[in-house]
Amino acid sequence: MFAAIAAAVVADLPVLVDLDDRGESASVWAVDSTWLRDVLRVVEVVFDTRGMTVATILLAGFMLLKKHRRAAVLVVAVMAATAAATYGVKVLVGRGRPEWQSPDFFLHSNAYPSGHSSSVAAFAGLVIVLAAMLIRRRGIRRLVYTLAVLVAVAVMADRVLLGRHYPSDVVGGALLGVGLVLLGVSLYSPLPRGHAVGAEPLTQPFATGRNLAVILNPIKVESVEQFQSMVAQMAAASGWNEPRWHFTTPEDSGTGQAEQAAVEGAHLVIVCGGDGTVREVCAELAGTGIPVGIVPAGTGNLLARNLEVPLFIRAAIDVALNGQDRAIDMVQVHGDGLEKTHFMVMAGLGFDAAIMEGVNEDFKKKVGWLAYVLSALKSLMFPAARVEISVDGGEWTRHRARTIVVGNVGYLQAGMPLLPDATIDDGLLDVVLLYPQRFWSWVPLAFRVLAKRARTDDTINRMTGRTVSIRAAAPTPRQLDGDTIGAGTELHMECIHGRVLVRVPR
Repeated sequence: MFAAIAAAVVADLPVLVDLDDRGESASVWAVDSTWLRDVLRVVEVVFDTRGMTVATILLAGFMLLKKHRRAAVLVVAVMAATAAATYGVKVLVGRGRPEWQSPDFFLHSNAYPSGHSSSVAAFAGLVIVLAAMLIRRRGIRRLVYTLAVLVAVAVMADRVLLGRHYPSDVVGGALLGVGLVLLGVSLYSPLPRGHAVGAEPLTQPFATGRNLAVILNPIKVESVEQFQSMVAQMAAASGWNEPRWHFTTPEDSGTGQAEQAAVEGAHLVIVCGGDGTVREVCAELAGTGIPVGIVPAGTGNLLARNLEVPLFIRAAIDVALNGQDRAIDMVQVHGDGLEKTHFMVMAGLGFDAAIMEGVNEDFKKKVGWLAYVLSALKSLMFPAARVEISVDGGEWTRHRARTIVVGNVGYLQAGMPLLPDATIDDGLLDVVLLYPQRFWSWVPLAFRVLAKRARTDDTINRMTGRTVSIRAAAPTPRQLDGDTIGAGTELHMECIHGRVLVRVPR
């Protein structure tokens, strides 16, 4: 289609000339409106070569930051190819600019195809491809699609309304940009390469079977059938037997399914779900020697993040099938009104648990972690609690705090390094108490946390030990791994060292 329009431009076909001449009336109308002309000029400058170069660098840099190297390479390659192809075709076709273009910054370079249109179409196409690959939530994905298309259409309309290009220049540029995106994806997949590709085979200390079980929370994936097909194909390619499938239910969020998988002789169990499902499966398989592969599909995914398991589903499945085993700690916990249970990431009392209680589940399904941000803003001045803490059976010490977090890992929600010295396999629990006395005290406190300042005082206090007991003077909200467990006055926790085997990147 792009080549056909280029040929029509070179041949000066009457039909195309008639269509292109209609751009004159649109240009005159737009330029006569002073305020609109100023807006159009801003759009022209923002999306020129310099602006699109900056946008390309930012998008490629973001992909590298998220460890999607192939996606970054695709972004740079497609945008560079689009710029080179646009310039080359401009020289070959040699079409002049419309005579009626806006007198502001009059352009004399060749017109076909529109460079603005080709670059913004290519960029929008790349954004759509990457959103389809990386964004799980359908609503957010559709929002990204819509915004990308609207921005591209606005930039293309800008070229006609300013009279910089004939309509056929804009259409040709759009086709060129989209075509190069499709060509780039067909020649070079932005999907991460297989985890075991190019890596040395792992040493097997003893013969192991290849029986695979998958425990899936079906509400956490858009299409159960598509997920099953993906896992089955990747498992077969990695030498695993056809997986046995187990689905969680509202009554059983993973414990029974993990037990059944172990009884059936699974040599690897993959769990796909949120932190709650992952916690139940890990606890049930603790001490069995059966490794757990985590495919994070929740909102927080704190265990996966701290183990550096990728959040991209295909890459996480690949790590689960081909990664290496790591023994990590789990924590036994009990308290008033709470039967003996466990957690993998953290326990919290006070403000931290109030955030979890205040999250609207319907809103959370639509916007994900932003629901926690809104709940946190509502709970910032949660009343301070009077608590007593005993570490490793020592003396009870008295404190005041708005929140107390006992962590098995260092990084909590939103990548906050609340417990920077904590590691998941050191056999120890790390405790932090936060007590901002006024609303604005949260600002310097957040700075100290992000800067990983070691100094402690009444605002931030830290403790470390194998066992931790907490007693509150009044019933206080509590949570385990992001799941609320009701208000209470006591929590008693013990770290069980190296209890669970999980699959992590090599």
